[in-house]
Amino acid sequence: MQDAARRQKIEQWILETARQMDIVPRIARTLSGIVFEVRQGYKSKDSKRQNADIANAAVAYTKGLLPCVAILSLQIDQDIALRYYNERWVVLTGKTGQASAHESVYAFMNEIVGYDLASFFDRNSRILKDEVSRVLSMLLSVE
Repeated sequence: MQDAARRQKIEQWILETARQMDIVPRIARTLSGIVFEVRQGYKSKDSKRQNADIANAAVAYTKGLLPCVAILSLQIDQDIALRYYNERWVVLTGKTGQASAHESVYAFMNEIVGYDLASFFDRNSRILKDEVSRVLSMLLSVE
């Protein structure tokens, strides 16, 4: 039963998000899931990267999937965020606190998916930092 309720919650979020983004209702009704591009941050103004992402969004729509970029931090240039939004990408950022599930990856995960991602990062912060340091040291070492 819980899976059915969770599925319904996700479907409702997709329809509500599509409406907020002015996606044509005929297309919104065909959306059966979400595809995520997950990034720590998005500082680059690399037009090739943006164009590739936009092309990926077009493919996602042909597969009945709502494209969403989930940025775990607040690092995204507002010009890039607006371009993605105009190309019908959902942009979720690392907003915490009083954020909605339509703007924050953490609120989305907590309210819609039912998993507290922010607490996961809090609980595992030391392990994640240590592992990133280990990998960077290995990659940057001179052999």
